[in-house]
Amino acid sequence: MAIDDEAQQDRTRLLAIVSGQVQGVGFRYWTREQAEQLDLHGAAMNQPDGSVKIVAEGLKAAVEDFLARLDSGNSPGQVQNIDATYSRATGEFTRFGVG
Repeated sequence: MAIDDEAQQDRTRLLAIVSGQVQGVGFRYWTREQAEQLDLHGAAMNQPDGSVKIVAEGLKAAVEDFLARLDSGNSPGQVQNIDATYSRATGEFTRFGVG
């Protein structure tokens, strides 16, 4: 197994749908700041239903820390619910973007 393959296996992908008062309050930009602090790649995107869709990839411990930060009550706005799903990282992102 190549080193890159081993490193990829330690990486996790989080898909989180965050609902509450999370649009128009700087939530996506705060999310990007948290992701960058943890060296995560992915994106945060407003959804038509008022939620924010977040995809984040990185080391498993960092992704878990990121999810805890999203649910900490320290973000702008008000998070009411987070629907989170983990899977294997795809490596499709090279940075964390806001859409």
